[in-house]
Amino acid sequence: MPNIRKLPVGLVNKIAAGEVIERPASVIKELLENSIDAGADTIEVSVEGGGIELIRISDNGCGVEHDQLELALDPHATSKLQTSDDLFDVHTLGFRGEALASIAEISHLSFRSRTADSDSGYELRCNGGEREPIRPCPMGVGTTVEIRNLFFNTPVRRKFMKSASTEIGHVTDAFARIALAFPNVRMTLRSNDRVVHDLPPTPRWADRIRAFYGDEIADALIAVKHNDEHVNLRGYVTDPSVSRANNRFQFLFLNGRYIRDRALQHALGEAYRGLLIVGRMPICFLHIEIDPKVVDVNVHPTKVEVRFADSGAIYSRILHTLRHQFLSSNLVAKVGGDPSLAEAPMPMSVLTPIERSVHIGSGDELMAWARQQSPATLSDHSSPVATLAPPYPGMGRGIPDFQPYPEPGRLSTDPLRLTPVPNPAPAIRPTQDTISGHARSEGFQIHDRYLITQDEAGMVIIDQHALHERIMYEQIKTKVLSKSLEKQRLLVPETVTLTASERGIAMDAKDMLAEIGIDIEPFGGDTLLVTAYPSILTKMSPAEMLRSILEALISGGKKINARDILDDLMNMMACKAAIKAGDRLSSEEISALLEQRHCYQDTHHCPHGRPTALFFSREQLDKMFKRT
Repeated sequence: MPNIRKLPVGLVNKIAAGEVIERPASVIKELLENSIDAGADTIEVSVEGGGIELIRISDNGCGVEHDQLELALDPHATSKLQTSDDLFDVHTLGFRGEALASIAEISHLSFRSRTADSDSGYELRCNGGEREPIRPCPMGVGTTVEIRNLFFNTPVRRKFMKSASTEIGHVTDAFARIALAFPNVRMTLRSNDRVVHDLPPTPRWADRIRAFYGDEIADALIAVKHNDEHVNLRGYVTDPSVSRANNRFQFLFLNGRYIRDRALQHALGEAYRGLLIVGRMPICFLHIEIDPKVVDVNVHPTKVEVRFADSGAIYSRILHTLRHQFLSSNLVAKVGGDPSLAEAPMPMSVLTPIERSVHIGSGDELMAWARQQSPATLSDHSSPVATLAPPYPGMGRGIPDFQPYPEPGRLSTDPLRLTPVPNPAPAIRPTQDTISGHARSEGFQIHDRYLITQDEAGMVIIDQHALHERIMYEQIKTKVLSKSLEKQRLLVPETVTLTASERGIAMDAKDMLAEIGIDIEPFGGDTLLVTAYPSILTKMSPAEMLRSILEALISGGKKINARDILDDLMNMMACKAAIKAGDRLSSEEISALLEQRHCYQDTHHCPHGRPTALFFSREQLDKMFKRT
């Protein structure tokens, strides 16, 4: 058996480098964090060859005393922790003391620094861990670290580096995360002597976001904030009309540190539920400030992953803050993206506690959650009365306060009954004098699928199926969560023959099916009986509906009893019950549909995330007709 022995310092540093330094961007991240911790308000970054050939970072921070330069390159040497207790109250970005030692071991490094009370700067050179004597050098107050030939003595790691253009992309991402977290710091990035970013300090976070990600994202920003004794949340999300196919544009900063957290990203996704088309990801730029004592930032060497003492509380605050702001914002799709429409008024209405709830659960859990989130009480299930809490307090960080909810009111939750018109109808049927424009809330149908109406600001084209689907979804959800969804007992239960796997899934989901009004019982072999069925789906065969639900459960590969499955089932019910494109509507049906549009929040998107309406401003119409 081989003897146990202590590893040489150089090998220890190479191992640490394998954990901390994955590519040039990792070096950029570690050194920029050191510059921020040193109090710098100006930082310059230069790279060549994607950072493989050269990385140079200069700052005007406090600097390092010349007699501590050698110590700064020792492993686990840091000025940021004094005792073990400090590890649980970290107020800096760096603290592990691994980065400089690891970088020095795998590169040709020059470390120059000068403090304010020193007459000169001093330089320490280190080539693959071999140090040269410290010598004086002319420089201003601050620190400059220059790294050449990264991974020159670790050929395996260097072999896995990508092209220079790919690596500069990663470098830019790392630079952006620090620059976004600290917009008060002037930051410059150069690549091969070309200026990539030259960012002046700014008090407006949106300006820095625009500098990195352009007008499309910056013009779609929606300010969000929440402040209580435990969590300070501020920042921006984007209008659902601007999204991406991946989560690379989700920026979460915890006490100034960029982090990745699946639970918080899930909260973000839940906040956008029903606002984005499946497969699209929301965009966010959010600062979270909490007491450092209730978060563990020492989970991973790169410090990107953290562990919260109460992750559920953070999850809940993000979810409800975003939903609150969405319910207060005009999210109607605007044709042409006219920025002047950003403040266009949107009719608001009061939500019941259940309608405000975005937590999809089951039974008593759902009702308990809904009651907990609002001081509202339900007077009865058919016509709940909502008493809404005041908006969240402002945070004083230059982000506008939330707009308050309107006065409480009474909502009808009776399903909208729409039936096809028996007699042929013209392609366009005004319900009143729509030409004169006096009947603002009236509309007419075209092509048996779209409704056209107007308001003071312009013209709205509505997808009748998408709008009715959203209304039906909100009504079904209200009734499901309050356990008041009407269902009818079948005089003659309907038999449904299934495969063995379908029958197993159906029986596992029996309680959930009952919540949406479908009661099933075994009937021998792989046959089930449907004994009760939602009244709202009387036009659809119970067997057909059950098969559709089981197909969705099987293809989704999801676990039974998950909250999102119940939401999927309600989506399906709404889609099946809603009027379809091609259904001709009477004047009364058009009026009823348009009136109910203003009885619910979120009617600007169907449950699948498609817009229900397109808005044309009067200015746009005038421009199209060349009146301006």
